[in-house]
Amino acid sequence: MMTANEMITRYNRMSAAHVYALGFVHNNHLYASKLSFDQLANYFKLDHASSNRGGYAKLRIRLTASDRAKLSADAELLGEAELLVKDRAHNKGENFERELTERWTGTSWVKDSVPFWVAGDIRVNGVEIQIKLDGAELTNERTLARNYLA
Repeated sequence: MMTANEMITRYNRMSAAHVYALGFVHNNHLYASKLSFDQLANYFKLDHASSNRGGYAKLRIRLTASDRAKLSADAELLGEAELLVKDRAHNKGENFERELTERWTGTSWVKDSVPFWVAGDIRVNGVEIQIKLDGAELTNERTLARNYLA
């Protein structure tokens, strides 16, 4: 089983993104913060899949109430938290990705499955940006082991 530090190191080496857009809800408002990988790493928590699914390790992004309050001071206010459930055909993370894609690129969002080591979720001014919502799984040891090139 990989340690959290091994997973963080592998993910950072593999990632095609240069910037991370972290979404979160604070006081019923949806925010987005642009962070470097090192800044984002402050919010990683080691978690595990259920034993029925193999119990593999995974990294999640988890903000505390204090983290959300601090980040909101410099974050972009996107609107009410209901934006995350606006389109019930998609989950909250997908709705957040759609919202940012359309705001930051001016193009319509289309769900895809491009791996994080190939490209970010969006490209703005030549910069690859990976989009994540508070509570999201960043990666897991199975993905890292399967796709890691030393």
